[in-house]
This record gives sequence, structure tokens and C-alpha cells, in this order.
Amino acid sequence: MRAGIYTRVSTESQSIDMQLLDLRGFAKQKDFKIYKEYCDIGISGSKDSRPQLDMLMDDARKKKIDIVLVWKFDRFARSTRHLINALHEFNHLGIHFISFMENIDTSSPAGKVMFTIISAMAEFERDLIRERVKAGIGRARQKGVRLGRPSLMNDELKETIGKLREGRNSIRAIAKKVKISPSLVHKTLSDLENKKAIKPGIRESSKKCA
Repeated sequence: MRAGIYTRVSTESQSIDMQLLDLRGFAKQKDFKIYKEYCDIGISGSKDSRPQLDMLMDDARKKKIDIVLVWKFDRFARSTRHLINALHEFNHLGIHFISFMENIDTSSPAGKVMFTIISAMAEFERDLIRERVKAGIGRARQKGVRLGRPSLMNDELKETIGKLREGRNSIRAIAKKVKISPSLVHKTLSDLENKKAIKPGIRESSKKCA
């Protein structure tokens, strides 16, 4: 079986030699053929994109490897969610994942059970976070806290936009002058037009009632 070995160290002063030594020895013991070694050196594990990891994932998707060997989970994944997503993708591709230090092999019955447990814990963690966010929003609303971004618009700015439009300025020109988006200028002008259209109707109805 073709194995892709992935190693990573956070700084260039650190060495990947120990990781490679253990993983090469493990591959030899299991009679795996090492297809390629992917080594990210001096790259933080928290980064979304890592050159060698990206290359490994690309080769996995092209079915160039049958097994992914890593020294430890934290050398490979930046978070539990990243690990679970990668394991799901490997499972879909029919690729086994082995973590040397944790002694996890998704091709074995014990490894499959561990993968299920990790997935369940990750889902539980997501549900907890979701419930906390919902509860926080509910408490904020009960206290009258307005949620979302504060409005950029005020009466003075509306008046300025109206005057600029009366001066035959385009919507884009107005947006540039007052430093807001053209869509917000358009909405403001529409609101101003609607107010102008409603006011005469109110005065007229008042006269009829009198």
C-alpha cells in the first residue's frame, strides 16, 4: 500500500527528524511503500493553508496514496473540526489514516470506534456552542440590546444625500462623497421619495376629515 507521510514543525529551528524516523520505521514494519514525504517546516499548525499539507490533500484526492501517516494529531490538524473533516474526506476516498503517537488506525476496528467517538464529541461541542450563542442572543434581546451592526445613516446624512441628488449627482458620485455604499445611497433616496409621496396624501386626507 502507498503511504503519504506528513510531518510539521512550527519553527525552522525545530527538526522533523524524530517524526520521520518513527514514521519511516512504522511504514517499513507494516510493509507500506512510501509514496512521498510531505514536510511543512516553520509553519504554525493554526494556519488554514500549508503548502505541503495542501499537496498531500491534493494527492489523496487524486488517489495517489492509500494511507496517510502522521506522527501526532496536532502535527496534522489545526482543530478538532479540521481533523474530523479530513477524516471524513479520507474515509470517502477510501484512504486510511494512522496517527503514530495516539496509536489510531482508521482501518482497524478500534480505530473506527475511536473515529466515531471523536466525531460524536465534535458534534456535541458544536451543539453546545450553538446553544450558548442562542441563549446569549435571547438574553440580550430581553434586555433591549439591539443586535447587528449599528446603522451608518442619520438625519444629517440623509439630508446631505438628498441635497446632492437635487444637484444632479449620480448615486455613485454621492456614495463616493459621503463614503458609504451605492446600495445604501439608493435605499436612502428611495426612502426619501416614499416619504415625499406619503405626506401630500396625509394632508389631503386631513382636509377631507375636517
